[in-house]
Amino acid sequence: LYNNPFVRDLCYHDDEYQWHCLIQQRFPHAGLFEYAGWYGTVGEFMTLDEDAWLEELKVGCARIGRNLNDARGLIHSFCDTRETMHQLFCDLNAYGVACEDWELVFELRIKTGRRIRIYADVVVISPSCAFSLEFKMKDEAPQAEVDQAAKYIPYLQVVLGSHLPVFPALVLTRACDRFEVLTANNGLHVALASGDALFNVINEPLQFLK
Repeated sequence: LYNNPFVRDLCYHDDEYQWHCLIQQRFPHAGLFEYAGWYGTVGEFMTLDEDAWLEELKVGCARIGRNLNDARGLIHSFCDTRETMHQLFCDLNAYGVACEDWELVFELRIKTGRRIRIYADVVVISPSCAFSLEFKMKDEAPQAEVDQAAKYIPYLQVVLGSHLPVFPALVLTRACDRFEVLTANNGLHVALASGDALFNVINEPLQFLK
């Protein structure tokens, strides 16, 4: 078990070979910061302007080994994601959703192989459920990108604990007024939402729009 790269990155055993997880599997998830490009509460995120947030994200990405090669517009995509998330929390506040203490993660490192790491774009964690959001600066998405949004869920379910449902979503920031539910090749249902309709993803399990 310890030779599994995913497990080895998350756990350790003591001298008596008792296993311990490095991330606390209850809210708030102490230890999650060590695997995140940026980690904090929604309230903390909303107090930061783009430059301050981006600087913190860059420092965090360097700490977790995230390559920041900008040849394909990575930094621009970070800022595009931030803008969409900022609007989401403004929308949730307008609907009366108390989300200031929710946990928020950008670029969560998941080690899937000895030299292979994948990074979940955004993870939003409420006390009752979590959301894994994969962002694309597009207005359409092929099936492969729906499948990509779903692939993080088995790992996140281990990280956060089986008691906390994790819902995947694919966010198209160039689309408008779009929300539907698709099926990934692994059988998971994946919400597909435009950036301006992202609050619908949060509403599905929480049901604040009644």
